[in-house]
Amino acid sequence: MTSLFGLTAAAVALLMWALWVVSVVRRDASIVDIAWGLGFAMIALIGALAGLGDSHRAWLLAICTVVWGSRLGAYLYVRNGGHGEDYRYQAMRRYWGNRFPVVSLFTVFGLQGVLMWFISLPVQVAQSSPQPAHGTWLDVLGFVLWSVGFVFEAVGDAQLMRFKADPANQGKVMDRGLWRYTRHPNYFGDACLWWGLYLIAAATPGGIWTFLSPLAMTILLMRVSGVPLLEKKLTKTRPKYAEYVRRTSSFLPWPPKA
Repeated sequence: MTSLFGLTAAAVALLMWALWVVSVVRRDASIVDIAWGLGFAMIALIGALAGLGDSHRAWLLAICTVVWGSRLGAYLYVRNGGHGEDYRYQAMRRYWGNRFPVVSLFTVFGLQGVLMWFISLPVQVAQSSPQPAHGTWLDVLGFVLWSVGFVFEAVGDAQLMRFKADPANQGKVMDRGLWRYTRHPNYFGDACLWWGLYLIAAATPGGIWTFLSPLAMTILLMRVSGVPLLEKKLTKTRPKYAEYVRRTSSFLPWPPKA
């Protein structure tokens, strides 16, 4: 198990260093967002190939993680391609000036690498455990929860992309489909699927102690880099967003208020 953790940590460090070099050359730190999901996929594949856990569970976790990470990476590539560096990194670049490349190595790429490795611990631990050597009700429940989360995230992203593609919706608030019931179906789905992966990991002896990983992902989405930053921006740029906030659940899907 220790050797697998070291192997994945080294792979993440190498990936983030390479991405940082590219970002310096291109003057675009946004590539780290596209690589976020793909990094998790890399970790899961290493775990399935090098871990000592039950092969069925190990590959179930790997497939779920690769499907999620690949879809997210492809979506962000299509959404962000040709639009330049994300506004968050532009603000950091203005603040740090010429020091930004060095600062970004630690505060952007290094930090995201550490988070990536930590959040993926349920997957790594389960892929390292040979017991139980059979499926359990936690495996089934975890896969069902992962599936619900994946549908929310994928469908929510697709609905938003179609909405933005229509010029008639310029400046309007997306309040249709899943977005009618939660202001962030993609973030809700992301949290669900990681708790689903945790439940699969909890079927193994050590997996139950990795609950801090999905908890960290949920906190990041709800309190740090997800909901707060996006809603601060939308409140300033969408005149009717405050009314949307008043009637629509922030995270958990719920019928809108009258």
